[in-house]
Order: sequence, then C-alpha cells, then structure tokens
Amino acid sequence: MSGTQLKTKNTLTPEEEPLFSFARVFWRRFRRNRLAVTGAIILLLLFMVAIFAPQLSPHDPLKITLAKRFSPPGSLSPDGKVYLLGTDSYGRDLLSRIIYGSRISLSVGFVSVGIAVTIGIILGSLSGYYGRMVDNIIMRLTDMMLSIPVLFLIITVLAFMGSGGFDRIYLIMAIIGVTSWPGVARLVRAEFLSLRERDFTEAARALGAPDPLIIFRHILPNAMAPVIVSATLRVAGSILTEASLSFLGIGVQPPTPSWGNMLYENQAFMRNAPWASIFPGLAIFVTLMSFYLVGDGLRDALDPRLKE
Repeated sequence: MSGTQLKTKNTLTPEEEPLFSFARVFWRRFRRNRLAVTGAIILLLLFMVAIFAPQLSPHDPLKITLAKRFSPPGSLSPDGKVYLLGTDSYGRDLLSRIIYGSRISLSVGFVSVGIAVTIGIILGSLSGYYGRMVDNIIMRLTDMMLSIPVLFLIITVLAFMGSGGFDRIYLIMAIIGVTSWPGVARLVRAEFLSLRERDFTEAARALGAPDPLIIFRHILPNAMAPVIVSATLRVAGSILTEASLSFLGIGVQPPTPSWGNMLYENQAFMRNAPWASIFPGLAIFVTLMSFYLVGDGLRDALDPRLKE
C-alpha cells in the first residue's frame, strides 16, 4: 500500500470510513453503466447551458424578424449571424429560444419535485415510524390525493388565472409539487416500516434518543436511496407535464420561451417548416431520456442486493 493510500485511510474517522467506502462502491457501480454516464454528461451540459444562457445564445430569443420567418437551419440573419437551427413563425432564433427554454423546464422540474419530496419525506416518515392512528390518517390523505387527476386539476386552476408569464410558472411548480408527494410518502413509509425494527433503531431507543433524532439521524439516511431514484424520475415527469400544459396553450405563455409552447406555436407549419417543431421536440426527448437513464443507473448503483 502506498503512502498516499495510508494517509487517506488514516485521516478518516470511524464515522467517515463507511461513507467513504459506500461512495467508492457507488461510483464504481454507476460508471459501469455507460448509458447512465452518458445521460449524466448530457444533463450536466444542459445545466451549464441553462446557467449561461445569456452568454451562449447567439440571438435575442424575443426578437421578432418577420422578414426571416421560417428561415431554414444555417441561414444568415440580417446582422450577419447564422441561424443554426433556423427560425420560427415570427422570425425568432430557434436555438436561442431552446437555450432559454431549458431554464423553464429545469426550474419547473426541480422546484416541483423538491416540494413533493419534502412533503413526502415528512409525512412518510411520521406514518412509517409511529404507525397506528397516525399511519391511518396520513395514508387516507394519501389515497385521497392519489384519486385527484393532477393534469386536470392544473388545467382547472390555470383556467381561472390570467395570462401572466412567470407568475403562472410559479403556480405550475406549486401545483405539481403539492399534488405529487403521495408516491414519495408511500415509498418512505415502506422503508420506515422495515427500518424501525432493525437493531440500530432499537439501540437508539434504548439509549434514550428522542423520536426526531431517531427519525432524521438514524432511519431517514438509510431510506434515502429509493427516494433519490424516485426523485430523479419525477423530475422528468414534471418537465413533461409542463411541456404538455404549454403545448395545450395553458402553461407558460408566449413570448416567454418554453419547449412546450414552441411546439404549440409551430405545430401548424410542420409541412412547410418541420425544423420549427422537430428541434424543440428533440430537446424534450433528449432531456427526458437522460433523466430516465440516470435514474436507472442510480437504482442499480444504490441497490445493495446487486452483486459486483
């Protein structure tokens, strides 16, 4: 063993060493899944594009140039720049609008899932740990929420709202998040029902640890692996929901760029300008597929029952 390895091992505390070993095993398993690694690289690039959208966009995404409407990919703009992906029905640069649209999709996906996971973890933890009356009340509430068609609820709420831009985006995030927690709650509850009877939980009770400490310090970290996988897949579902709402014309309103409303605006021109619909649809497909591949890779890497 080299001196560097000895130093690394000696600097780890007894509490840190299992976590360090788990991280090494996780990374070794995850990197073997080439599709998952490819999806992670695509998502990383997408995050960078969303963060640096003003610097990466070759044109103003809101600038209308009617003389250049439906310009094919590779054509020149009046100022001499290239429309790499062409223009839409208003002469706006498709590439710039797709770049700015990534901000809307990722924001809706992560904020709504963050709300759903937070609510689901709290209610699922209480339900699985205490059981009995608490479990019955929370599970009946969960069943009631699962019986509500989320998409139709969002459509109903948005139908009474104005045509605001970012206010509507926040509303979509909130509705998706508040209505998506039951699945997370059931998943956390199932993990808690098993983990609350384990030896380490009984030992914590015997030492007089309070319930909040047992729940959030001892049990919850051991129940987070399936929650992480589920959250990754739910981000993709939230992005698809937002795109569907925008495609129906009741989501993010123009001129704010969104992949869904770009499809909505250009769907009638598929024969004359197919690129105006193909590229936004391709952006949705690649993003969703990347999240699904990463979620599948996380499931395989975090599952302790899989053999090396």
